[in-house]
Amino acid sequence: MRLRCGGRSEARSRPGRTEWRVARVVTVFLLGVGAACLLGLGFVLQQHAAQQLAPGSDMLSYRLLLRLMRQREWLLGIAFMVGGQVLSAIALSVGRISLVEPLLSTNLLFAMGLARTITRQTLGRSGWGGVLLLGSGVTLFIVSGSPTGGGTEAGALRHWLVFGVVAGVALLLVSIAKRLPMLEEATLLALAAGLLYGLQDALTRTAGQRFQHGGVELLLRSWQTYAVVAIGVLGLILVQSAFEAAPLRMSLPALTAAQPLTGIACGVAFLGDRLRVTPGALAWEGLGLLCIVLGVVAIGRHPALPDCCPAVCADAATVRDSGRAAARRRAQEPA
Repeated sequence: MRLRCGGRSEARSRPGRTEWRVARVVTVFLLGVGAACLLGLGFVLQQHAAQQLAPGSDMLSYRLLLRLMRQREWLLGIAFMVGGQVLSAIALSVGRISLVEPLLSTNLLFAMGLARTITRQTLGRSGWGGVLLLGSGVTLFIVSGSPTGGGTEAGALRHWLVFGVVAGVALLLVSIAKRLPMLEEATLLALAAGLLYGLQDALTRTAGQRFQHGGVELLLRSWQTYAVVAIGVLGLILVQSAFEAAPLRMSLPALTAAQPLTGIACGVAFLGDRLRVTPGALAWEGLGLLCIVLGVVAIGRHPALPDCCPAVCADAATVRDSGRAAARRRAQEPA
């Protein structure tokens, strides 16, 4: 009789666990999509405000943020972005980063939705193709990879190693971007910002775990907390510089593609995230990630995304590139 009772109680507990897991996945899904919506709207408003400024010497400087703070549209975009980051932080505290990051990549869909109201462009075949690729890629990666926890979080050494690699690659991209024309510079700056934002998401989850285990005291004693704030400021400067330098289509696709890939890599590298590693699962996961990247690029290149006046962009690029060439000549001249 005891065995039967035990079997019945165990059988009853399994549906409860299944329902709890389903509710948790649904919660993460809603939080992730909500965060993506706010981020996409925020990026469009920020770029639309930043393109009103003539590119100047304040790029890659905090002075650029001081100039943008005078514009209400930019402040509204920042409010949307902060709201999206708060929702993404909550999603990361509930679900695995390998599940949340693909959902955040859908911010480009909401960015295009707002951009369509500005440019009055229809989606067309290329737009719908990008939407289909992005949605299919997110679904394919989540279903085939089945992101779960349960792994052991790596020690401080691996944290610092991954941190150094990502930060080093971002710094290299910024140094290369300074030597390129403005359009190419915007893409590399956004790519560097995407790397930092992916790292920030991973560190945000680590900081959230510290808070759950030790409260505010442990959170304030963790270096991850201050790294999240520092990366947020640096990423914001990079993104706004990219938005100021070129149209949104030159920056947002790189930003949107780099962030989830970096976040997933960090989650597997030092957060203990687990993905299916069978040959078939790896093939489908790779295909899903490829669809996400191709969908992001297709949507990002769509005419519906807001663009600055071609003449203004060309004149600004010419002035900026001429100034850089003159500065190089002066540096090469003997004293």
